Amino acid sequence: MLWSLDEKRPLSLSKLDSEEQLEYLIKDNIDILEESWLVIGNQIPTDLKKRLDILCIDSDGNLVVVELKKDKTPREVTAQTIEYAEYVSRITVPELSDIYRKSTGGKDLSEAYNDKFGIQLNESEFNPEIKMVIVATEMDSSTERIIKYLRSYEIDINILFFQIFQEGKKKYISRAWFVEDYDIEENVSKKSEIGEWNKEYYVSYGGSHRSWDDAVKYGFISAGGGKWYSKTLFMLHEGDRIWVRIPQKGYVGVGTVKEAATQSADATFVYKGKNAKMKDLPLKGNYYFENSNTEKAEYIVKVEWKHTVSEKNAVQEFGFFGNENSVCRPKNKKWDITVKRLMDLWGIQDLKAD
Repeated sequence: MLWSLDEKRPLSLSKLDSEEQLEYLIKDNIDILEESWLVIGNQIPTDLKKRLDILCIDSDGNLVVVELKKDKTPREVTAQTIEYAEYVSRITVPELSDIYRKSTGGKDLSEAYNDKFGIQLNESEFNPEIKMVIVATEMDSSTERIIKYLRSYEIDINILFFQIFQEGKKKYISRAWFVEDYDIEENVSKKSEIGEWNKEYYVSYGGSHRSWDDAVKYGFISAGGGKWYSKTLFMLHEGDRIWVRIPQKGYVGVGTVKEAATQSADATFVYKGKNAKMKDLPLKGNYYFENSNTEKAEYIVKVEWKHTVSEKNAVQEFGFFGNENSVCRPKNKKWDITVKRLMDLWGIQDLKAD
């Protein structure tokens, strides 16, 4: 419910006339969903003999499938969205560029990506994860169970609920995520699995423009491109221990936080015996150093590494914990098992003390 403070009464619920109206509203105002996404196109033909409502790309080069329903969400929509995600997983950068060019009347995707995120879209390293978002006014209980189950297995699918309110001739839209991604601290489907947090932090370090070699050489982790990605970095403080996983690869390192999060434009490291700004270092990755937009900026957390392995030697075993958040404090048995197994593999002697 929304209240008008001026009229001191609730606003009346309203409706959109069609899904097409909802589609163009979101396509032209993607900030309604997430400001750190760039719209690639809408009504995209697929080999499924259906058209994908909206396709976006985020600052990490991951693709976002958006399926729209102006009314209640039936369970079949989830299966349809997953079908679109499978199709999108096969799209190449040239194909994306062609979709964007046709959608925007000839604009270049690489230029638009660089303008929005301050980084280059690297075709040679393009290996995106696929995010799925269903937009609807409400959800039936069957769909809710399905979405919770899929998320418990690290499938990045979410629902955005919206409502339309009217005051005279003016209309307003409100929104709420089924799961606020940057606020969750565990990814489990059964309450019985939730236990005490073991004081060990999980970190997801990825994105096509970030380099694990840089992180190891200079001692840091990073995230950015929007609050969705960077907010959880501020959970970390000096002395916290982190276990780092590269999405789709596995665990690559454990270390202790030296300094809390700071914007990459302000970060300095010791290089050849002297203090140097991060942007002046010989880096393999391509990081966003613009500091005029604090929400979209890249943020750095300095780390003293205890043990690291190369990306090609990343450790991933059946049953290991995984999560899409940049940082989280898991409270389940899977996380306990993962940490203890990594401790054994890497010769770490003790759990983090309180």
